[in-house]
Amino acid sequence: MKKYLYRLCIALAAAIPATASANEAPFMAAIERTQLNVTASKYAVERSENMLFVSADLNIDSVRRGSNRELWIKPEVVATSKTEQLPAVVLAGRNRFYQAQRRELPAKENFTLLRDNYKDQTYTYNATVPYEKWMHGAELKLIVELRGCCSDSIERQEILLTHINVEPPAPQRFIPVYNWITPQAEAVKTRELRGQAYIDFPVNKIVIYPEYRRNTVELAKIRATIDSVHQDPDIKITALSIKGYASPEGPWNNNVRLAKGRTAALKTYVEELYHFQKDFIQTDFDPEDWGGLRAYVEKSNIANREGILSLIDSSLEPDAKDAKIKSTYPQQYAFLLAEVYPALRHSDYRIEYTIRSFSDVNEILELVKTRPQKLSLQEFFLAAKSVEPGSDIYNDIFETAVRMYPDSEVANLNAANAAMGRGDYAAAARYIAKAGDDATAIYAAGVLAALQGDYAKARENFEAAARLKVADAPAALRQLDDMQK
Repeated sequence: MKKYLYRLCIALAAAIPATASANEAPFMAAIERTQLNVTASKYAVERSENMLFVSADLNIDSVRRGSNRELWIKPEVVATSKTEQLPAVVLAGRNRFYQAQRRELPAKENFTLLRDNYKDQTYTYNATVPYEKWMHGAELKLIVELRGCCSDSIERQEILLTHINVEPPAPQRFIPVYNWITPQAEAVKTRELRGQAYIDFPVNKIVIYPEYRRNTVELAKIRATIDSVHQDPDIKITALSIKGYASPEGPWNNNVRLAKGRTAALKTYVEELYHFQKDFIQTDFDPEDWGGLRAYVEKSNIANREGILSLIDSSLEPDAKDAKIKSTYPQQYAFLLAEVYPALRHSDYRIEYTIRSFSDVNEILELVKTRPQKLSLQEFFLAAKSVEPGSDIYNDIFETAVRMYPDSEVANLNAANAAMGRGDYAAAARYIAKAGDDATAIYAAGVLAALQGDYAKARENFEAAARLKVADAPAALRQLDDMQK
């Protein structure tokens, strides 16, 4: 049977600090001071599953012994309603030793008889008795008695060694074991940037005037997006596309001309700035952005909303559809024409690129702070393993990873573990809600419930995780059992 041994560090006396070790000044009897003046040191109390072990060194140098005297050493465990006598030891002078042997007293009175050579300054007492639960918290006393030639008591000394405290400590709180998920490494780190610009063109024109209206701001926005990756040595742009849109008012054929021509103009503008190879930039166009119009109306509280949506979704030709909305709902059409249609004349652009991989931990740690968008989840995890668990930078790594990959179940699960580790249970709950419903997420939900004291919910999750073969779930269930005994 597995043994649990618990060594007690015993306080030696009221005048000696509780942290004093057994090798420091011996413990002087504090209950009844006698001429015996026996002292105890280097004593310990240990237990296995079913036995109690007691040992102590007794300094008997000051005791005046002789051939007709006996020194009785009798430990006992004393509780409020019970007392357990430990085996006694008798150090007997020459005459008393032989008299006790002839009369077979050790067997009759159940004690160990030893010949006292008068030279020993220290006697080491050892005893083993069956352990019972009532002994936890009981007093361990040592009775030392000097007897004369007729077994009469000359002097008696009682020493309180300690209060027994050898019960295995019951868990007071749940000790979590977290299941971390190592993200899969990406063979190629492919990313993309998307943007939307609103380039103003004079009526029916397809030429870009950089200073016209808000074009300075909108063109700068496109350049900033491209520059963020074009000038980075760690990044290679693999594709760039532009799609132009026109608004639904006006003839369809003219809108085709405008959308196509304005998209080509923006392509030429970008090519002249960055000198991309011919046909590197791919273009497309949508003559009338009915999808954008529908999205706005659907989310709005505009009057006759359902009627307008019905016309947008109808099978009418684009010109007829626009005319029908205008004639049927003139007031709402005027509002849309002034407030919504300008936003439907836009250019959407997308940049696809690859990022090199990083393996140097110091480089990754720096990127966590400066350019976290360059890192894969696997690289975040690699950095986290290199720092102290629970430290500020450790927590920041997982927080940054989930910010970069907010929809990743792996990122959310690891962020939940980090949050639980620092005691931020509200954040952990948010992350677990986005960590999916697989076995590991169920286990994490159980850990969170246990940490918050909801043991019924924790047990339900751990049992489900155990059925799904989560290796740590059975141990978590045993913890709950131990805590609730």
